[in-house]
Amino acid sequence: MLALIDATNIVELAYMAASLLFILGILKLGKVKTSKQGNQWAAYGMALAIGATMLLLVTRGDWDPRDGEWTYQSHALAVGAMALGSAIGWWMAVKVPMTSMPEFVAFFNGLGGAASMFVALAEVPRAAERSHTLAFEGADFAIAVSLAVLIGAVTLTGSLVAYAKLAGKLNKSRIGPLGSQGVNAMLGLACIGLAVWGGFFAETATHLWISNGLLAFCSLLLGVGLTLPIGGADMPVAIALLNSYSGIAGMTTGFILKNNLLIVAGSLVGASGIILTQIMCKAMNRSLSNVLLGGMGEQAGGGGSKDEGYTKVKSTSGEELAAVLDAATSVIFVPGYGLAVAQAQHKVRELAGLLEKKGCQVRYAIHPVAGRMPGHMNILLAEADVPYEQLYELDRINDDFKNTDVVVVLGANDVCNPAATNDPKSPIAGMPVLTVWDARTVVVVKRSLASGYAGIRNELFQMDNSLMFLADAKKALEDTITELKAL
Repeated sequence: MLALIDATNIVELAYMAASLLFILGILKLGKVKTSKQGNQWAAYGMALAIGATMLLLVTRGDWDPRDGEWTYQSHALAVGAMALGSAIGWWMAVKVPMTSMPEFVAFFNGLGGAASMFVALAEVPRAAERSHTLAFEGADFAIAVSLAVLIGAVTLTGSLVAYAKLAGKLNKSRIGPLGSQGVNAMLGLACIGLAVWGGFFAETATHLWISNGLLAFCSLLLGVGLTLPIGGADMPVAIALLNSYSGIAGMTTGFILKNNLLIVAGSLVGASGIILTQIMCKAMNRSLSNVLLGGMGEQAGGGGSKDEGYTKVKSTSGEELAAVLDAATSVIFVPGYGLAVAQAQHKVRELAGLLEKKGCQVRYAIHPVAGRMPGHMNILLAEADVPYEQLYELDRINDDFKNTDVVVVLGANDVCNPAATNDPKSPIAGMPVLTVWDARTVVVVKRSLASGYAGIRNELFQMDNSLMFLADAKKALEDTITELKAL
């Protein structure tokens, strides 16, 4: 019995335990109350997986195809890489603000794709040493290597483009010919041809190197071309899709390395990303193809800085808003990206507390695509200890607006734009939105009258029951809290 308990068996058992922790972690991420614990469980699973891999490396070493034996030369490199990666990850997690989390997620998706691509490319010299074709270990191996290079490279550059758009560093839908459907189609066909050539028909080591090098290059360009046309308003969907890509790339890497943990973890990420993408598309009432090709909201930071020609806007102040809220018996807050930028989540929680002490019913309306990534608003409000019971999704809250005294919109724009329901020619026509205009009074807190991520004007701003509080969300809430306390 003891003879069966060698390092390999211990590692496989550890991988199974890590996979279970990943699955349980995802299950717990489904609820706000257990999401923090779910994140911790997944982190424990990753720590266990890394530890088991290091154990396997220490006890077995590395296979040297030239000498046909195991060596132990890269142990220090592996330990150093693990320590450096852990330090960088910790530093970034601590330093990156919550408002930059969408860019952070996009960047990490890219790193996952890069890792899969480089692992797959590392198989090229091994194939060159043996038989000059990736199919030397079977067709499944050749397909896995080609897919890992293709999907990994697309994920890398696609995620970097998404990062640049989210960070406001890129507002183009084309870079030269890149981004057009015709060029994307040609690049896709080239990738397929190169993958088939390198996987099954390369006759020399030189051909193998050329085919896989060109495959990586064309795939990197394809990632840029596929992501460039996606508009700013659709970027939450793009992030979910790229997350799925990174998981699929990791899964194919698992087949290359014959690593069950990578197969399981990659499958989990790939499947969950696809499901999330579908949910996001449904929330926007758009097909995935429409998102990928539609280009809604070309500018990453919003539609512009002009006031869009509004003529009937009624302004308000902290003093007036405090008086309106003091007389209200029901208030709904609608958080948006402006809330995140201003870091005003704690202030809205403080204002809500004051209203609750006066006997007012307080709720929060959460749109599925509010912010810059799925769940962005939930994360911010949870950070401020907003009770989960007060968070209402669109389907649960829309019918209640007509019975609500005051709705306070905090930096949201497109998710509460009437054009989605009354303008069939609008880019967001048919998109489910929060019908905040049904309330008795709507107060929109926004720094300016500029359009949102979709790049279109919002008639809500000049409706008869709407008031505009043109200010930074945090400053506006602070002024309102001060005035409300004085009443």
